[in-house]
Amino acid sequence: MALSKRELFQKRRLRVRNKLRKVNAGRVRLSVHRSNKNISVQLIDDVQGVTIASASSLEKDLGIVGKNNVEAATKVGTAIAERAKKAGVEEAYFDRGGFLFHGKVKALADAAREAGLKI
Repeated sequence: MALSKRELFQKRRLRVRNKLRKVNAGRVRLSVHRSNKNISVQLIDDVQGVTIASASSLEKDLGIVGKNNVEAATKVGTAIAERAKKAGVEEAYFDRGGFLFHGKVKALADAAREAGLKI
């Protein structure tokens, strides 16, 4: 029986996360979630099990409510980098989940790098 699209996505997400955990022990995880209408990102400390900072296209102060395009992803990326600096995080590893590193996900990562977060 063939796997469904959702099952393939979950397998890909776990494969990516497990590979990254082996290499980046002790660093915070920058986790991205992209839906059809929005994009969000979180800085997660897996050792303590705590979310340090987050940013989303649903936030009104970013001015991109309900948009999911490259421009929105760029604004979310710069916002998470600024919030990470305020929280004292300079270095994180990028967890793209099951999403391809292309388009909106890549734009978010590039914007976070340009704003000073080491990914």
